[in-house]
Amino acid sequence: MTSSTTPGLTRFNALEEAAATAALHEACASSAWGSKLLAQRPYATVEALFVASDAAMAELTAEDLAEAMAGHPPIGRPKPGDPTSAREQRGMAGASEELKAELLELNLAYQEKFGHVFLICATGATAEFMLGQLKIRIENGAEAEREIVRSELGKINRIRLTRLVEEGSDA
Repeated sequence: MTSSTTPGLTRFNALEEAAATAALHEACASSAWGSKLLAQRPYATVEALFVASDAAMAELTAEDLAEAMAGHPPIGRPKPGDPTSAREQRGMAGASEELKAELLELNLAYQEKFGHVFLICATGATAEFMLGQLKIRIENGAEAEREIVRSELGKINRIRLTRLVEEGSDA
């Protein structure tokens, strides 16, 4: 799918600006990222959309990253009524109460240290994996962690953009 156009991509390219802006905001809360992608429409292929997303992500400032992260709930606490959040954090479903408590405790310590939620591409990840990554990443310095967050956001954005341009999606 990534090397061609899809009915969903055609639909996204044809959206009115406000609707396209809203769709991009659902993928990533950074207005700078969304504006950069919006400005490059129409996209010839899904891969071109991904390239534009990756380039926009690489250019985000620390403030833009903070705005993007503000759109993500903490791991283990998906936004109530948000199917995207619940789907992406599905790996937490079978976690023990002990694991959830440890994750919450480390999430709070991470937030205190870095000033934002622990962000990881949770799609397909188990609770144990996410906890392990949190234990590793809480030891990082601020600059190293910001670049890891940028990379994780890029992965999340690609997954969400894929959903946006899939045939039959409700863009």
